[in-house]
Amino acid sequence: MKFTKMQGIGNDFIFIEDLDNKFLDNETEIAKKLCNRHFGIGADGLIIVRNSTIADMKMTIINSDGSRANMCGNAIRCFGRYIYDKGYVKDIKFTVETGDGIKGITLILEKDKITGAKVYMGIPSFSGKDIPLSNKKELINEVTNINNKDYKLTSVLVGVPHTIVIKEDKEYDVSEGKFIEKFECFNEGTNVNFVEVINRDHIKVETWERGAGATLACGTGTCASAVVAHKFNLINKKVLASLPGGELIIEVEEDGVYMTGNAEYICVGEAL
Repeated sequence: MKFTKMQGIGNDFIFIEDLDNKFLDNETEIAKKLCNRHFGIGADGLIIVRNSTIADMKMTIINSDGSRANMCGNAIRCFGRYIYDKGYVKDIKFTVETGDGIKGITLILEKDKITGAKVYMGIPSFSGKDIPLSNKKELINEVTNINNKDYKLTSVLVGVPHTIVIKEDKEYDVSEGKFIEKFECFNEGTNVNFVEVINRDHIKVETWERGAGATLACGTGTCASAVVAHKFNLINKKVLASLPGGELIIEVEEDGVYMTGNAEYICVGEAL
């Protein structure tokens, strides 16, 4: 099985192609094997390249633990560069089918080389039905005691569910996300983002990802963090987000959220 490994600000992925859908029955097992950092190649997730009948191409995402994700911001930037370089799309603007619907991508060209992409991430939702929450219409700025510690939580769907903790005058360790992830009000678990507002144009984000643990970066989580900080009037519409693995530009507009960042190759090879 031939593979390509890529990363977007430290969030790493293994890409395989399945244009004939021959891996549908065992894609979960493939993901867990290839993503294992001791017995496999090692990655935060497996990205499968497939044909689409409703967009230019289709992206399937499986986390390192075998769970599925509808969307991943860092992965889709890498996906965009991958399918362009492979010749599956000819223009730098195209669409990708995801579990969260069709996403529009514009690749970034620097000296005739693709270095990253700007992605339309969709319209965020605070609805408890969308996240989904149990017996709650929404979860916004609500103090919740989890594992004997109080957190002020806000949950929003940006492709996948995210719960935001704005640090304010308190310190948190990203590993605390494992307790929030599986809290009883989250029917399908949640990703958790700890956000520090530096100023109105700059935030720092650390993410605990559902199904992957602490990662160097999370695109959807960074978008969700900017959406919540903007909702609370803590930042401007366009913000620089610093993550352990690098930086993203997030823009919160009337028609939804836009994310701009890098997409880099690590290696290519053949998995046995």
